[in-house]
Amino acid sequence: MPPGGSQGWRVPPPTPAQIIRWPADFGRRFIVFVDTEEEFDWNAPFSREARSVTAIAALPEMHKRFVDRGVFPCYLCDYPVVTDPWAADTLRGLIADGRSAVGAQLHPWVNPPHQEQPSAHLSFAGNLPVGLEARKLDVLTAAITDAFGSAPQAFRAGRYGLGPQTLSLLAARGYRLDTSVRSYHDYLRQGGPDFRAIGPDTFRTGPENRLIEAPLTTVYTGRLRSAGARWHRMAGRVPRGHGLLSRAGLLSRVPLTPEGVSIEQATAAVRLAAQDDMRLLTFSFHSPSLVPGHTPYVRNADDAVRFRVWWEVMLDQLDQLGFRPLTLAELMRAAEEAR
Repeated sequence: MPPGGSQGWRVPPPTPAQIIRWPADFGRRFIVFVDTEEEFDWNAPFSREARSVTAIAALPEMHKRFVDRGVFPCYLCDYPVVTDPWAADTLRGLIADGRSAVGAQLHPWVNPPHQEQPSAHLSFAGNLPVGLEARKLDVLTAAITDAFGSAPQAFRAGRYGLGPQTLSLLAARGYRLDTSVRSYHDYLRQGGPDFRAIGPDTFRTGPENRLIEAPLTTVYTGRLRSAGARWHRMAGRVPRGHGLLSRAGLLSRVPLTPEGVSIEQATAAVRLAAQDDMRLLTFSFHSPSLVPGHTPYVRNADDAVRFRVWWEVMLDQLDQLGFRPLTLAELMRAAEEAR
C-alpha cells in the first residue's frame, strides 16, 4: 500500500497572526490530556492483536486524585477502549462530573478498517493514504459518539502522527481542537512528522484556521535555552550530544509529562515557563502507565509510587506559581473568544 504524505514532513510554524493571544483575565492555566489506550509491548512490532485494556481499571483512582485538586482531565480514547463495554462504562463514570471530557486518539493499527499491513511507518496515521486515514477516523468518531452520546471535539494522532491532510479531515468532521503536535520534537527518523519549528503556544490552524492547536508543552532549560532549538539540533549531530549538554547544565529539552521526566526537571521547566509568562501549559501521559509493566516509564511498584508523587509535587508547584486548571470546554471557549 503506498504511503501518504507525512514522511519527511517538516510542519511549518504558525504565523504570528495564528497564535492565540490570551486576554489578561485568562491568567495562567494548565490542562491535562490522557492518552487513554490499550496495553502493548512498546518494543515489539505493531500488532492488531494487542487490544487489552485492563489498565483502565486504574483510571478512577487517579481521576479522583486529580478532581480532588480541581483538575478535570481530557481522556483521548482510542478504538479498543471505546469499543470495550467495561472500559467505556468506566470512562462514562469519570466524565459524569460534567467537567472532564472524552476526545479521540487514533491508533491506526488497531482501528478499522484494516486495509493496511501494520508497521512502524504506518503507525503514524498521516502516512496512510488519505482515504484510509479518513475511513479510520470515521469509524473512531462514530464509536465514540455511540459510546458517550456526543461526538468528540478534541483529537490526538497516536504517536503524534499528524499528516498533511489530517487537519482538513478533522475540520470536516466537526472537531474543534487538535493536540497532535509535540512542540520542539521530531519523528523524522521513524517516518513521522517534524515539529521542531513549533513552540508551545496555542494557535489557530487547519482550513480557514477553524481548528485550535494545543501543542504538548516543551520547555528548554539550561544556560543555552535562549537558542534552545538551534543548540538541540546541533547537539543531535554529535554522538550523545544531547546528554552531554544536559549533564553540563547547558541545555535540556523538557516535555511536561511524568513519563521519562524527573519531577526536578519538570518543576524547573514550569518555573521557567512562569518566568517567560507562558499562559497555557499542556500536560500528558499514557493511561497504561498507571499500572506497572505496561510502559517503559512505569516498570515496577516503585515507579508507580514515583509517578503519583510526581503529580502531587507538580500540582503543588503549579498552585504556588498561580497556574489554575482548565477544562477542555473552557479551553475551547477561551480560544474562540480570544482575538
